[in-house]
Amino acid sequence: MNFFTNLKIRWEHFEFPKLPKLPSLRRERYMFTDNKHPDKGIMSFILGVISVASFVAAAYFTFKNGGQAQANYAFAVILAGIYSVAGLVLGIISRFEKDIYKFFPNIGIALNTIGLLCFAGIIYLAII
Repeated sequence: MNFFTNLKIRWEHFEFPKLPKLPSLRRERYMFTDNKHPDKGIMSFILGVISVASFVAAAYFTFKNGGQAQANYAFAVILAGIYSVAGLVLGIISRFEKDIYKFFPNIGIALNTIGLLCFAGIIYLAII
């Protein structure tokens, strides 16, 4: 007689421990909301993209010109700074609205903050 034949486990008497129920990976129902993307938040995002692109373009063309900034580059930087301030204000105003998606206001605030930091850095470097 074999040793393992004497150690038969009777599966009908064995109970597995109960595990907690895991959450479902798929949605069980649809959720309809009245949320919308705020117009001011979208405008903040657009102004942020324009201002950051203007700063990058002005820095690139100034570097390409041997470090000599032309007057139109300076005007573009000043205008981009104004766009950054306006976009930051619009982003903060739209962030406090009710029943909205906060994607565009958050991205607009981030881009316009980056734009203001670029503007402050360029002004600081111009003063030194």
